[in-house]
Amino acid sequence: MFSWVSKDARRRKEPELFRTVSEGLKQLYATKLLPLEEYYRFHDFHSPALEPADWENKPMVLLVGQYSTGKTTFIRHLIEQDFPGMRIGPEPTTDSFIAVMGGETEGVVPGNALVVDPRRPFRKLNSFGNAFLNRFMCAQLPNPVLDSISIIDTPGILSGEKQRISRGYDFAAVLEWFAERVDRIILLFDAHKLDISDEFSEVIKALKNHEDKIRVVLNKADQIETQQLMRVYGALMWSLGKIINTPEVVRVYIGSFWSQPLLIPENRKLFEAEEQDLFKDIQSLPRNAALRKLNDLIKRARLAKVHAYIISSLKKEMPNVFGKESRKKELLNNLGEIYLKIEREHQISPGDFPNLRKMQELLLSQDFSKFQLLKPKLLDAVDDMLANDIARLMVMVRQEESQMPTQAVKGGAFEGTMNGPFGHGYGEGAGEGIDDIEWVVGKDKPSYDEIFYTLSPVNGKITGASAKKEMVKSKLPNTVLGKIWKLADVDKDGFLDDEEFALANHLIKVKLEGHELPAELPPHLVPPSKRRHE
Repeated sequence: MFSWVSKDARRRKEPELFRTVSEGLKQLYATKLLPLEEYYRFHDFHSPALEPADWENKPMVLLVGQYSTGKTTFIRHLIEQDFPGMRIGPEPTTDSFIAVMGGETEGVVPGNALVVDPRRPFRKLNSFGNAFLNRFMCAQLPNPVLDSISIIDTPGILSGEKQRISRGYDFAAVLEWFAERVDRIILLFDAHKLDISDEFSEVIKALKNHEDKIRVVLNKADQIETQQLMRVYGALMWSLGKIINTPEVVRVYIGSFWSQPLLIPENRKLFEAEEQDLFKDIQSLPRNAALRKLNDLIKRARLAKVHAYIISSLKKEMPNVFGKESRKKELLNNLGEIYLKIEREHQISPGDFPNLRKMQELLLSQDFSKFQLLKPKLLDAVDDMLANDIARLMVMVRQEESQMPTQAVKGGAFEGTMNGPFGHGYGEGAGEGIDDIEWVVGKDKPSYDEIFYTLSPVNGKITGASAKKEMVKSKLPNTVLGKIWKLADVDKDGFLDDEEFALANHLIKVKLEGHELPAELPPHLVPPSKRRHE
């Protein structure tokens, strides 16, 4: 009796089973979120429906910047290879969106062919029309960097008189479409021209809600002196602070991202450190790709829920027969109050609501009488997905990460500084003397010995208490001095002989010079008398 009831209840209780995270994301979107989006016409207001390829594609990096900031040169620097369709120059040369992707053969796929390929995540770009598709292409080539990520090169953002010429398509909307789907957005600035044009300002505002993906690169920084660089950096932070309306400071990487000699080499160490930090960030993208897609699905689901509440509220307020137009105008003017009402009734954060002005503009051309009333079943499915299914996928993400070999972008510029003497920090700090035959601590040992023998050693060794009296003079925190003690007490007997004491002082010097301490003592720092026992 009532077998259909028990079957339905059983279906709700049984958790969704997925083989992989990407399969789970694809299935959850298709069965639980997409029905809500279609019912309340989410795609007409916010973002086109997601395709299966969106869940399966490699991580993507989007490069955005004014013309001649070095976007195309940056890609050339990363992959260390020319790509089809590449043009570099001081004038606005890249007039197209170029998706630089890995492939078995080198070639170009034009935009119109690209948007009908189900294996590529670009099918929904079809809605931007021919004016855009004629300016969109895919450059594919065999390259080890592109085996792990894809890079999107964009037209240089115009300034001055140039920005008044229409592109024929909504440039900011296209960038917003990409921003939703990429893993990292890199904004490039030229150290010589920091002015943020109206078009660039509009573009940065279109990237709102994706601040977690944004990284800023101050390029061509080797062309200016240190004092000027400090001023330029300050001016850039001030300009960005006015546009990116968040209390957090955006991460800015300073450097010269190409393979030519530095014009002013005095900041070489800074540029090397910044480049390594940026490379590490890009290299982590494949490892964090599933987590990023999961995060984007949650963001999309929250927005879709709010959208459903807004649409159903407008429908509820509409008259059945007369006065529809006047009522529509009234509701549009009072949309802010409707937002507040929904916020209170459903305990929704104000940050989850779409931009008020943009929503009013989009609603202007809509027929409110064709909207749908609230359908709790659709919302319950999304709530269940957020409360239960996402939690299970989070566990799967961690399991997949532990089972897979370390995923990182390899090849190209990423290989240049991985190992050998040109690795970042090689021969500095604790690495000093790594290639020397003599023990590097030996050159300063006579001065350390003088201190050692004032501490009244017994049988050639001093106690921890005696060592502490001397070591605390460095004013380093106890946590750091404790680590130095562990590294210096090579034979682990709780005492320091003259060599171990000299080593402790050497490590204190390393730390005071601003370098990090090693997790384990490198072989070249082991005192000579202790090497025989190893």
